[in-house]
Amino acid sequence: MKNLFSKAALPIALSLVLLGGTAMAQSTAPASAASSATAPTAKKSHMQKRMDEVEQQISDLHEELGITDAESSQWDAYAQVMRDNAQNTGKALHERHQQMESMNADDSMKSYAKIAQLNADNMQKLSSAFSSLYAVLSPEQKQTADELFKNRPPKERGGHGAKGSKESKPASTSSTAGG
Repeated sequence: MKNLFSKAALPIALSLVLLGGTAMAQSTAPASAASSATAPTAKKSHMQKRMDEVEQQISDLHEELGITDAESSQWDAYAQVMRDNAQNTGKALHERHQQMESMNADDSMKSYAKIAQLNADNMQKLSSAFSSLYAVLSPEQKQTADELFKNRPPKERGGHGAKGSKESKPASTSSTAGG
């Protein structure tokens, strides 16, 4: 049992460290957004980089699905949920990171449960928004969406090795949703 817990705790801890680093600089995101508009070479915060990734995913999916003006209302709602989920997850992870030094084991477990619940809630919101969008898509668009959203092993994340691949685009929308 102890070995099982250790094996499960390591990936969870690593995920939180990686995600926590993404969210740490959220408070500097507005300044980074302003400076990135005027100085493209300025270093962006982790949160701003993540939000840029979300915007790229939104743009790519919009293009791949061929969203029409008639579908824009449902599309806009779906895209906004993606943005909101990323912001909310970033904020929650940032708060957790700030409090980690003062947390005992019980606090840490409760904090992790709170993040997991947030991710589940975010996926419910994203799923609901997507259902509304999916309902107005043409049969061809639905076929494209069906192909894009099939469960597949995640592609290389950092290197964007499959950047041109249609399969790789929405795979992270769930983390976007959660995060």
